[in-house]
Amino acid sequence: MSAGTHRSRGWARHLAGTLSPIALTASRVALESHRGLRAHRLLDAAGDRLRERGRPTRDRMRALSVSPGARFQWHRVAVPPPPGPDGAIVHPIAIATCDLDRALALGATPFLLPLHFGHECVAEVLQIGDHVTSVRPGDRVIVPFQISCGACSSCRAGLTANCRSVPPISMYGFGVGGGHWGGVVSDQLAVPYADGMLVELPPEIEPSVAASVADNVSDGYRHIGPYLPALLERDPDSEVLIIAARRKRSLYSASVPLYAGLIARALGARLIRFVDARPAVRAEAEQLGLTALPPSEVRGLAPAPLVIDASASARGLRCALTLTAQDGICTSIGGLHTNARIPTGLLYGRNATLLIGRTHARAIIPHVLKLIVDGQLQPQRVTTHLERLDDAPRALREHVATDATKTILVES
Repeated sequence: MSAGTHRSRGWARHLAGTLSPIALTASRVALESHRGLRAHRLLDAAGDRLRERGRPTRDRMRALSVSPGARFQWHRVAVPPPPGPDGAIVHPIAIATCDLDRALALGATPFLLPLHFGHECVAEVLQIGDHVTSVRPGDRVIVPFQISCGACSSCRAGLTANCRSVPPISMYGFGVGGGHWGGVVSDQLAVPYADGMLVELPPEIEPSVAASVADNVSDGYRHIGPYLPALLERDPDSEVLIIAARRKRSLYSASVPLYAGLIARALGARLIRFVDARPAVRAEAEQLGLTALPPSEVRGLAPAPLVIDASASARGLRCALTLTAQDGICTSIGGLHTNARIPTGLLYGRNATLLIGRTHARAIIPHVLKLIVDGQLQPQRVTTHLERLDDAPRALREHVATDATKTILVES
């Protein structure tokens, strides 16, 4: 991968971005419910920091923060308080970058910096609350990046990204924007609902292999798993088309579309076309057995029954929709654009379906782990860099400055 490809935004441009139209849209969603609880959490976090600075009452630990300019730095902060009856304290042992992390660290997203970094990990359980029954200290677990209770009507329905017990868009690693739950690049992490969230890591899976299951691998699965089996039953030659970056200098890493391609192969797809403007990413896709194309060759393609828009751009979404076949499905990862032109007449005439949304990670994780245990899915094939957790500041600076696809941090 090339070095020094991407440049960071300074404080002024970053702060301007936090007031952009997409930031205002995100704020509206975040404040649609549980406003009091969100404010209470933020005030509690601020008060806790002030108390610990004045007269520390708890032990200290490392936690990695990122500031505008992609400045990664270890800080000494208070360890989480003992878990409540339903909670747990875990120690992250394998941590993965997310496709959004480059843009986040460079200050090119609405999420306000500085913040405690990271939201994908495998961890070891250190402490559990009195009511917790599913895990014990010493267990290795996947920690979903989204906060969910496991007991409300949404969680019971598998809609864990919209848990009714916490404010909307509650998640690790996004600072104020995610509800101030902390980042996983730290020595300890508080899990509020251990039975509802934590998923035991099968002993045959190495932590580094499953580090990204907490988000990106599961995000790849949600575009494929619910739809492809039925399409293949109807037509074993059903094609999967993945539209990734349309620009060579895209800030978004390519792991979600690459994972989606691997999962499509695991579930029996014979033809998987992968469109990306970046030659290095196309080379990765070819190594994974996908048919890689530059965006310039898309125009001649026939519509496909299953299309994944992983472009994170309005133009990419429109391209994906125009290439969705009759009675086909187009599923989009979304992006930081506020609006897109939707060819509604075309979709109506073809009777095509468009799905845009966030992954329900906790509900999907067991399906992904089964594919890995069965040997059908090898997410480590997408990993480009394996680094020591102690070297996180350097490794993550290099990750966000280059076109690295997936960096995994592991304990020495």
